[in-house]
Amino acid sequence: MAGGPGPVRAARPAARPLRVLGVDPGLTRCGIAVVDVAPNRTATLVGVTVVGTGAETTLDKRLLAIDEAINEWLDRHAPDHVAVERMFAQNNTPTVMGTAQASGVVIAAAARRGLPVALHTPSEVKAAVTGHGDAGKDQIAAMVTRILRLDAPPRPADAADALALAITHAWRGGLMGRGLETGNLTSPRKDSRFPASAGRAGAGGRGATAAQRAWLEAERRSRGSTGWGSGSRV
Repeated sequence: MAGGPGPVRAARPAARPLRVLGVDPGLTRCGIAVVDVAPNRTATLVGVTVVGTGAETTLDKRLLAIDEAINEWLDRHAPDHVAVERMFAQNNTPTVMGTAQASGVVIAAAARRGLPVALHTPSEVKAAVTGHGDAGKDQIAAMVTRILRLDAPPRPADAADALALAITHAWRGGLMGRGLETGNLTSPRKDSRFPASAGRAGAGGRGATAAQRAWLEAERRSRGSTGWGSGSRV
């Protein structure tokens, strides 16, 4: 007599997408974006906005506006990670100061909730999203539109930049783990994520893929990165 049916196996739950909040910091315009990225790298827009204040507003009120906005978005969307633009150098000192102050507000808000924070330079984000570390704003917006399957490019550019930051973090580190070690991917003091191999000759990287070569070039450029483009956001 044939035996009965074997034990029924429970269906394996689908892996939960990684939710990343990306911030393109600035006092006048601060881009805030949230994306969900599945293990297969498919990215979905959750929300995006640009907040800020006029130059005539006192610094304390400008930082307060960013603080209130970022806390609202962290509470509303509950991201797994936070990704913030990292700047190394800029000829426009007020821009550097304003960006650093806005970044500090965002990082502190994330730390208060125990969220991992990673810093990515503009060149690294451009390389991850477009494959080229020198891509322009229009190229970034076009690729973000394509990646997220949007009907139109996000505007203003700060919105597209924040989305690109979130996508980059998920693709370049966030999906590999849930800890602060992802910040090592962008530090000029750390080894490259793509170490030299026997198949790569010198700086040409003939043994690496096109994406790896772009990322290596972005890492080299990050030492002198001047931001997303010309002009001040302060």
